[in-house]
Amino acid sequence: MKTSTHRLATAALALSAWLCSTLALAAPLKIGVTPGALADSIEVAAGEARQKGLDVKVIEFTDWTTPNTALASGDLDINYFQHQAFLDNAIKESGYKFSSVGLGVLNNLALFSKKVKRFDDLKEGARIAVASDPVNQGRGLLLLEKAGLIKLRPGTGWRGTLNDVVGNPKKFKFVEVEGPQLVRAIDDVDLAQGYPSHFVNAGQAELASNALLYSDKDDVYFAIRFVTRNDNANDPRVKQFVKLYQDSPAVRARILKSYGGDSKLFVLPWVGKP
Repeated sequence: MKTSTHRLATAALALSAWLCSTLALAAPLKIGVTPGALADSIEVAAGEARQKGLDVKVIEFTDWTTPNTALASGDLDINYFQHQAFLDNAIKESGYKFSSVGLGVLNNLALFSKKVKRFDDLKEGARIAVASDPVNQGRGLLLLEKAGLIKLRPGTGWRGTLNDVVGNPKKFKFVEVEGPQLVRAIDDVDLAQGYPSHFVNAGQAELASNALLYSDKDDVYFAIRFVTRNDNANDPRVKQFVKLYQDSPAVRARILKSYGGDSKLFVLPWVGKP
C-alpha cells in the first residue's frame, strides 16, 4: 500500500512538473526593449518567431531603469537594451541575479552638434549634454577627451564621472540627461553625446551619419546584450529567440534600415563568432 501511494505521489509530481513546463513553453516570451533600432529589430524577430510557433510579446520602455526592475520582478523573461558595462554596473548597484545570454548589435557612440561643424568652433561656456548614468557618461567623457575638449584624471576609464574632469580650459557647462532623451537635448545644447540609431529614429538620419566624432567599434564589451534572470537563463524559448534574431536576414536588414542605411554606425559582433 505504501509503495502504491509512493508511486502515485511520484507520478503526480512528475505530471505537475510536466504541466508547468508545458505551460511555460506555451506562455508568451516577454521581452523588454527601448524604442528605435533595438525595438524595431526585435519586432521583426518576434514576427518570425510567431510564425515558428513561439509566441513573443514585445514591451517598450522609455528609460534605462525599468527594463531591469521588470526583469527582476518576473514581469519580463528577457530584456534587450543594455551593454555589458551597463549590466555589470546594474548588478553591482542593485544586486540583480542576471545573466547575459547572447550578443546583440554594437552601437557606435558619437558626439553630435547642430550648432558647430568643428570642435574648435565651440565657444567658451558652451553647453555639452552627457548621459546621466555612470557607465554611458564615462564613455561620453572619454570621447570628449579624445576630441581634445577636456582632460580626465589619469587612469580614468569608462567608469569616469564629471568629478573626474580635471581640465576644462573653455569652461564648458555639462548638462546631465537620461540616455534616451539625449536626442531631444541636441536642440538646447551646443554638443551632445548619443547613439546614431536614436537620431535616425527621431528622423535625423543625416545628423546620425555626420557626427563630429565616433567611438571605436571593436569593443564587444559595449555590444547590447540579451539578458535574463539566472533562474531562466536556460529557458529553451530564450535560446530559440536569440538564435533566430542572430540568424535572421530580415533582422539584419531592419537593423541597417534603423541606422539610416549607414553600415559604419554599427557592428554585428556575433557574425563570424563560434
